[in-house]
Amino acid sequence: MPHATRRSVLSGAVTGAAALGAAGYTATPAYAGKPGKPGKPGDSARLTVIGTTDLHGNVFSWDYYKNAEFSNSTGDEIGVAKVKTLIDAVREERHGEPILTIDAGDTLQGTPLAYYYARIDPITGGPTHPMANAMNLVGYDAAALGNHEFNYGIDTLRKFEEQVNFPLLGANAVDPSTKLPVFPPYIIKDYDLGRGRRLKVGVLGLTNPGIAIWDKANVEGKMEFPGLVEQAKIFVPELKKAGCDLVIISAHSGADTSSSYGDELPTENAATLVAEEVPGVDAILVGHAHREITERFVTNAETGQKVLLTEPLYWGMRVSVMDLVVRREKGHGRPRWVLESATSQTLNSNTVDPDPKVVAAVQEQHDAVIAYVNSVVGTSAVEMLAARAVVEDVPIIDFVNYVQADAVKAALTGSDADLPVISIAAPFSRAASFPAGEVTVRDVAGLYIYDNTLMAVRITGAQLKDYLEFTARYFKQVSGTGPFPIDDVTNAPTDTAPNGTPDYNYDTIGGLDAALTYDIDIAQAVGSRIMNLAYDGAAVTDEQEFVLAVNNYRQSGGGGFPHVTDAPVVYNQQVEIRQLLIDWVTANQIIDPEAFASVDWRLVSGGEPITVE
Repeated sequence: MPHATRRSVLSGAVTGAAALGAAGYTATPAYAGKPGKPGKPGDSARLTVIGTTDLHGNVFSWDYYKNAEFSNSTGDEIGVAKVKTLIDAVREERHGEPILTIDAGDTLQGTPLAYYYARIDPITGGPTHPMANAMNLVGYDAAALGNHEFNYGIDTLRKFEEQVNFPLLGANAVDPSTKLPVFPPYIIKDYDLGRGRRLKVGVLGLTNPGIAIWDKANVEGKMEFPGLVEQAKIFVPELKKAGCDLVIISAHSGADTSSSYGDELPTENAATLVAEEVPGVDAILVGHAHREITERFVTNAETGQKVLLTEPLYWGMRVSVMDLVVRREKGHGRPRWVLESATSQTLNSNTVDPDPKVVAAVQEQHDAVIAYVNSVVGTSAVEMLAARAVVEDVPIIDFVNYVQADAVKAALTGSDADLPVISIAAPFSRAASFPAGEVTVRDVAGLYIYDNTLMAVRITGAQLKDYLEFTARYFKQVSGTGPFPIDDVTNAPTDTAPNGTPDYNYDTIGGLDAALTYDIDIAQAVGSRIMNLAYDGAAVTDEQEFVLAVNNYRQSGGGGFPHVTDAPVVYNQQVEIRQLLIDWVTANQIIDPEAFASVDWRLVSGGEPITVE
């Protein structure tokens, strides 16, 4: 795989500590005493905590959907191979000092590389997962469980747990009966600092309570996921009682307290709440939110301690490095270490080359996946693009709805088989496209990038209207018919998405045997936007019944959409939608919009069509 050379990246052939400095990392000497006062030898020490999070199946800096080196507008690079180079450089510079290396979760899902070894050549059948191969070479001390660890079922997760050389921590993944953790809740590291000095560090792992919603089919009745604060209040005192001088938390939960899923999941992003409400925490490695937090301090309400939080950017773009300086205090009993200062910074993976050992260990698996995703499965009659799917009804999204609805209809029995089948789909990636001509696995996978399974529920016309009103929150309110830039009408902020509603939370609905048509009047206030809702040319009545094809993420509460979580389930065969699309193309060979595409919804203002540039 081609990559930039170390010389071109770092302006000279340097390695180790020198490379670290060139990468923007400021090395500091081991702490020798309280600032401003002379320190006595042995009075102080520094613990370095190295952290990653949300690696999402990325070993190489490679985009499997584009079949090219990863690139984005800010010049980032990704992958565990580069992460290891950065981490090794920190270890070389601080050789002889205590170093802790941890991860905050979401490892097993996110790329075709991860999918291939979960579904195509599953690790439960023999292979070692490429992320296990890579992360074992890095030498992690522990990793918290992320919610995406559960996507492929508990058997796959347990097999991955066997394959890694470090514990997967989950203090709030508990047995429904005993309420005790079913994964190790923490580890304790005992560092020998010489001259009879020892430093005990506890690492508590916390995962996201949303697992109970997002992967309900995999965990219901097997595991429960109480809140982070609740479990931290149990285990932080336990670590302190065990003699830990420092307590570090690896939390797969964002720092900015919020939830994308309403009252059912109020603690999705709770890392700050843990810092505020649980005494005795010294630092938190944050994950889940896919945001970069170089350094943030949160004051504990009870003790007044300032707790350090840091979150490195996802996919291995960044590595966090925390410096925790401790001072030895003598008192009754053994001398104890007291936290003197805490700082952090992030290192950028685009400054270094990939580690050759990681590359060698995973190259064969990487090549197998490239061959798989580039295999041709069919032909598209015309080019189909998703670029404007958020503002107009486009054929490539109609294709998803058509395949989903067709699969559901074929499986319905009894009175449900007589109901009209409709389907939801969201524009997961505006970059998705089918070229005119040959279509590969990666073309289809690029359209449906999540590992969702297909379900269907029975709903009424009134519930359908509510659902569409909810999804129409995605649009900003405007007046006039434009023309408007896309950004002026899409991704509206809401109470649950203050930074803007993501594209994946905008669902469009299409009918299978007849058209489901509606207008979205974005000049109107939220809740009053759906106009002219009709099925097969007749106005939809409140009592009318439909079978609605949905993905398991929606049905389990993802996005907080109304009615689908408690509507009667009429189809659930655990078929992955991405594979369903690939299988359809393989079986039918030709993707022709003439067979399934129509313009059934439109954006209007005061009843008049709007123009979006």
